[in-house]
Amino acid sequence: MPASPGRTPLLPRRAVLRASAAFAFATAAVRVGPAAAQDDGAAAPVIAAASDLQYAVTEIAAAFAAETGRQVRLSFGSTGTFAAQIRQGAPFEMFMAADQSFIAELHAEGLTRDEGVLYAEGRIVLIAPHGSALKPDARLDGLAALIDAGRLSRFAIANPEHAPYGLRAMEALRHRGLWERIRPFLVLGENVSQAAQFALSGNAEGGIIALSLALAPEVAARGAYAPIPRDWHEPLLQRMALLKHAGPVAGEFYAYLQSPKARAIMARYGFVLPDGG
Repeated sequence: MPASPGRTPLLPRRAVLRASAAFAFATAAVRVGPAAAQDDGAAAPVIAAASDLQYAVTEIAAAFAAETGRQVRLSFGSTGTFAAQIRQGAPFEMFMAADQSFIAELHAEGLTRDEGVLYAEGRIVLIAPHGSALKPDARLDGLAALIDAGRLSRFAIANPEHAPYGLRAMEALRHRGLWERIRPFLVLGENVSQAAQFALSGNAEGGIIALSLALAPEVAARGAYAPIPRDWHEPLLQRMALLKHAGPVAGEFYAYLQSPKARAIMARYGFVLPDGG
């Protein structure tokens, strides 16, 4: 893991609570309940998925269930947190990471069946709620102007210490020369989905989140966004793998995620492979 970027002040507690209540796309709200099971009574496998996949993979899981009658349970959160939980024996059967380095490390430790497959390259965007003083632009000129004018109060990103999208946001801000200047105004989400909550809550001028979240209708209705140049940060190469103890249903879902129908759903949320596939 990269070195810690240093301690960054968070939102005051009351502001965090207001932000957390603002949206229905909080991480816990999209987990499939523990009662999910197959027709034969077997428990549905639990899939650990990076939070940028929240909308895309939920839609894919629904299509998988409709076509096969098989159920999976989805848990969305920070890639780094999931990796730590897997090392501690969490009962996940598949892991969809937002940064392929986590899969490589788990494979080297003997925790995955193989090296997995690359399923997407992620992108980051600058987003701001409607009515914000921040007007998103790709080169972050508007953000720089707000800082210069003393008009920025809060700005949201995922925690760079364990969330790949937060780390890429930090890299992009450093590329633009804004990282040290913006740190006093940062509020850190536990994952990129929570960062989107904070960015669009009305308690912040905006934030940097995943393109896949910005494209979701529930999010798009609340703000405007601009993609940040991909060469401003290290690539977000996203890889998935089955864990050692994965069962047959997890294997079926893993294969389904690589099907043309699933790839088409992923593409609608901005997920494409580096070769454009």
